[in-house]
Amino acid sequence: MRTHDPLALAKTLAPFDFRELAPFNGGAFCVFYGDKLDQADWELHPDTDELLMVLKGSVTVEILTATQRHRLPLTAGQFAIVPKGHWHRHVDVEEVVEMFFTPGATVESTAEDPRVAHEA
Repeated sequence: MRTHDPLALAKTLAPFDFRELAPFNGGAFCVFYGDKLDQADWELHPDTDELLMVLKGSVTVEILTATQRHRLPLTAGQFAIVPKGHWHRHVDVEEVVEMFFTPGATVESTAEDPRVAHEA
């Protein structure tokens, strides 16, 4: 047994880097550090939900549904659950330290609207 300090780990990360913090139920809790970014690339997890918890700073998580775009602004102490199968990205990233848990696969896209670009 041991304790884990995600904020201490984040101090060792370069901007837009992430590391595993601790294994958990076949996956791992990870820590991400980012700063001064208008928007990241899109990602989707086809087989699992994703937990995104802000520990420091702020970020907006943009999530696409079949017909809408939702923007969830998050600050320290807040979290969002991104449902499986939904494209999402980080926007308005300001000195954010985020702990996340994504036990499944990840698909990435640089398309303006990945819902259209990845239809098949």
